[in-house]
Amino acid sequence: MDIDIILLGSFERWMKTLEFAPSTVYGSVRYVNDFFFYLKTVEQVSPEQIQTGTISRYLDYLNGRSKKNGPGALSQNYITSNINAIKRFSRYLEQTGRPSFEVSVKTIQEKHPLKTLITPDEIHALYKACDNESMLGIRDKAILGVYYGCGLRRSEGIALNVKDILLREKLILVRAGKGYRERYVPMTEGVRDDLEHYILVARERIQSFKKTKNEALFLSMQVKRMCGNAIIDRLQHLCQEAKLGKMIGLHCLRHSIATHLLQGGLTLEEVSHFLGHSSLESTQIYTHLSNEQETRV
Repeated sequence: MDIDIILLGSFERWMKTLEFAPSTVYGSVRYVNDFFFYLKTVEQVSPEQIQTGTISRYLDYLNGRSKKNGPGALSQNYITSNINAIKRFSRYLEQTGRPSFEVSVKTIQEKHPLKTLITPDEIHALYKACDNESMLGIRDKAILGVYYGCGLRRSEGIALNVKDILLREKLILVRAGKGYRERYVPMTEGVRDDLEHYILVARERIQSFKKTKNEALFLSMQVKRMCGNAIIDRLQHLCQEAKLGKMIGLHCLRHSIATHLLQGGLTLEEVSHFLGHSSLESTQIYTHLSNEQETRV
């Protein structure tokens, strides 16, 4: 089988794993395929031989090329989308341990930047910013565990109930998954400890504010299920306390753990299962999650 076809298929799965929009996945594969065709007919090099000069010459080629259908040159948006697709491809190569290349074309104004990610050091700073002595700080650490450590979607974390946290088994039962599919998500020892501390200490204290019981995992100070905006507010508070210099959302945590797991050696298929893109049939993936543990305080 042609190596280009294999690479394009793996590149497509990588983008789907990181949940790029379907239109972005489709367009990126098409643009990179065009780039491969250029390499074969003009540069006569393989993807492993790509250099910065190759990208610059490809940009010149695009700027001088006519539209396939109709008169006139290619639009700037079309050229920008091409270069951004190649940047994604370069990032894919790097994160999957393949020979990569640098894309440093400064003449392109990026209108569609890559998804925001945070580094393991920044995750460490977020954990360190949690106040271990306060109810809010203990809850903050549990929030990081659910959205980074377990990679849950925003809606999945909000919908969690206490009974869904299986501490003994080190599993979270996600009942309200995408497509209404239930799945079990493994957690590290550290995430389990943080959730147990929150449930038995901080959450019990919050629950005592009212006589009525609430089954939700994440409770507000009004003893109601926390909404997405409230959880995001806590995350942004941690960003400020950690002095990250940027604000992030819950989906950024999900994208970041996916990237860190790929960098840690998991395959695209394993990360895809972990994120709930298909049914998770076993919990053997748990043995591969030591990378996340190293980022905790």
